[in-house]
Amino acid sequence: MTSGTRPSLFSCCLPVAAAKPDAPAASAASDKPAAAAAQTPAAPSPKKVHVVVHSLWGHIKAVGEEIVAGLKAEGVDAKLWQVPETLPKEVLDKMHAQTFDLPVIKPDDLVEADGILFGLATRYGGANAQIRAFLDSTGSLFASSALDGKFAGIFTSTSTQHGGVETTALSFVPVFAHLGMIFVPFGFKSGQIFGHGEVHGASPWGAGTIAPSDGSRNVSDLEKEIAREQGKRFAGVVNRLK
Repeated sequence: MTSGTRPSLFSCCLPVAAAKPDAPAASAASDKPAAAAAQTPAAPSPKKVHVVVHSLWGHIKAVGEEIVAGLKAEGVDAKLWQVPETLPKEVLDKMHAQTFDLPVIKPDDLVEADGILFGLATRYGGANAQIRAFLDSTGSLFASSALDGKFAGIFTSTSTQHGGVETTALSFVPVFAHLGMIFVPFGFKSGQIFGHGEVHGASPWGAGTIAPSDGSRNVSDLEKEIAREQGKRFAGVVNRLK
């Protein structure tokens, strides 16, 4: 036996100290909240709505801007577009038509939207030629059912109080039927078009304005209010999509 401290006779009977838990085990527990957060689904992208107009003197554009404001107030990604012009410049100049800094829509642009609202100037109780010409260029979308199931709406402008508001809207609905789109009317729920104290161009079909060809009348505050409400109501329908 070597020299040194002699071991105790009872050392074999002493309890052994319990091992401390490994540090990684503690960190694993702290990682659980982070893992749970990583599994939280991302917020859905906002629904997209295109507001498509043709406007000679700015009335339909003004109504469209209010509709866009109503859509955006409900969290919708809304954008105002204009259709291509079909009249030559010399004719437009004689009509004192205005020009607007709006993007010109192409048929394929419609596909990316969840809903589309069309601003129609009336011509002989129907939609104006520029809107009709644009729709005539959507044949490939019809053939591929690219717009099927998308929501659609209407707003109008007429030169007189009874200048074809309802006939223009009614004659446009078959376009939606052929394209498989779902028409969303403005309706009467908001109560804004029940009043008789002020002339306005709205109807249960959609918002609207009265725009005499002499330029003597602008879009009224009531017509703007109704247009914003149509945007909000249309957004409420589009936002139901999952």
